[in-house]
Amino acid sequence: MSNVLVIAELHDGHIRKSTHSALAFAKQTGLPFTILVLGHGAEAAASEVAAFGAAKILAGDDPYLANVVAERFAPTIAEVARSGGFDIVVVTSSSFGKDIAPRVAAKLGAGYAPDISGVSAEGGKLSYRRPVFAGNAFGTAQVVTPVQVVSVRQSEFAPAEPSGGASPIEDVALAAKDPAAERVEFVALGEAKSERPDLGEAKVIVSGGRALKEKFVEVLDPLAGLLGAAVGASRAACDAGYAPPELQVGQTGRVVAPKLYFAIGISGAIQHLAGMKGSKAIVAINKDADAPIFQVADYGLVADLFTAVPELITELKKQK
Repeated sequence: MSNVLVIAELHDGHIRKSTHSALAFAKQTGLPFTILVLGHGAEAAASEVAAFGAAKILAGDDPYLANVVAERFAPTIAEVARSGGFDIVVVTSSSFGKDIAPRVAAKLGAGYAPDISGVSAEGGKLSYRRPVFAGNAFGTAQVVTPVQVVSVRQSEFAPAEPSGGASPIEDVALAAKDPAAERVEFVALGEAKSERPDLGEAKVIVSGGRALKEKFVEVLDPLAGLLGAAVGASRAACDAGYAPPELQVGQTGRVVAPKLYFAIGISGAIQHLAGMKGSKAIVAINKDADAPIFQVADYGLVADLFTAVPELITELKKQK
């Protein structure tokens, strides 16, 4: 019988909610799974996922892993997978997951299915659904190596919920240091601090395009604040300097699927649609009636955004 090893992601001593999408994948396979928590503070954080039905939780707590350098994490993940007899190693397709997974696959000689959007069991084998051509089509793949490494798209796997009980927590020793890690120097983490929700975890996102120009913040922030929403941006808005790059939504930015997505002044280029068309409800505001964004929008308003957004804010305040 196959066993799944779920790699948790730590941040500020806590397990990121994005990890719950990898747990959802593990539960969908119907196979027994173990959670591996690595990093400084892992032992304390392990209890946060004790109620998700894992066979056990392995915690590797060491200051050596305080900085997220993939070359430091990969040897221990690969060693745990190898010594524990795990057939599938899964991580969420976050920046952390995309950095870690290929290195782990290389160390295990494993096939790698990145950024999958679905999983199904056929004839005792797992098949993975993956978006291709910027999400305009989907392919189905099977990994034929004895060990498989998989990264799951957070927007396509609804976060797993606790199922009760308490999985046992065991300590795990770090593997020998990889010489590659000694050639990598951690300089700094350029993390943007914001009081708003993280794009990948927000229930509501207000995104703006290049049409907002220098008024990007002036127009969007009041609406986002009123809705408790995260702020996103198109690549064009980021490239023009109207929004910081960490806000970019799209094929080369963040892939999101909130309950409500506002696309304001965004034409709807295929690359942007690839990052947000999984949203449960999409509201588009654009003065171009032929803008591609209206093809995926649930609600569309053809209007000047500089007039429509303030009017929307006024009406929302009345409802509040």
